[in-house]
Amino acid sequence: MFESYFQEFQATDYRLTVYRSDGPTDIEEWFDAHGVTVEHRHLPPGGPDPFVVLEADGEFVGSLGVTALEGLLEPPLVRPTEREEVAAGYSAVFDLIDDTLVRGMTRRELLAVSREIEDRAYRVGRGTLRVSFQTLSTFESQADVYRTLATETDLDIHIYGVADWNPPGIQGVTYHGRPAEGIDRHCVLAFDGGTDVTQACGLLAREQADGYDGVWTNDPEQVAEIATTLAESGADK
Repeated sequence: MFESYFQEFQATDYRLTVYRSDGPTDIEEWFDAHGVTVEHRHLPPGGPDPFVVLEADGEFVGSLGVTALEGLLEPPLVRPTEREEVAAGYSAVFDLIDDTLVRGMTRRELLAVSREIEDRAYRVGRGTLRVSFQTLSTFESQADVYRTLATETDLDIHIYGVADWNPPGIQGVTYHGRPAEGIDRHCVLAFDGGTDVTQACGLLAREQADGYDGVWTNDPEQVAEIATTLAESGADK
């Protein structure tokens, strides 16, 4: 049901340019391995610290120092209540490659992006968070995280997944079990931002043979579309 979103992002030409004065960086290797075209430009000695510039279809998207991207290679997996321990670089990465299709993500990387969205929802403390696990049994390992989100905030949380397990009752969490129908290949998060739509964010990930293709967005309209698609797919009826 989310294939049209992936088709939209697959048609975009992403290009990352790394400005550096010495040899290749791990950042170049990471983006290249994840399906983003990478180029490099030489910086003269004594020039600025290495940085990257991201373009989509020839249009400037953003830039960031290479040092700030270090968290990308070892994404943090902490719970929302442990936010102070998260590398600031990972949050910056989330914003830089917003609306960029990243191929071949590992499960660890996918979970780290999910944590970034959960953390934003936790900090805002209100609004609706919709999350689709591939199966409800997959949710079992994350139940404590969502118990924290539900009990320490005013969030309205909806959990979706193939109905293969009976999850525990948590005040503030509504479950939507369902037949497979293709959702068992997808992981989806959509947070509407509560009273501040600028805090809206969402993630779409699709399981592939070599990992996950993932794309996340800070665009409120796209987040609303993702949430509506999830809610209207039959599970809320």
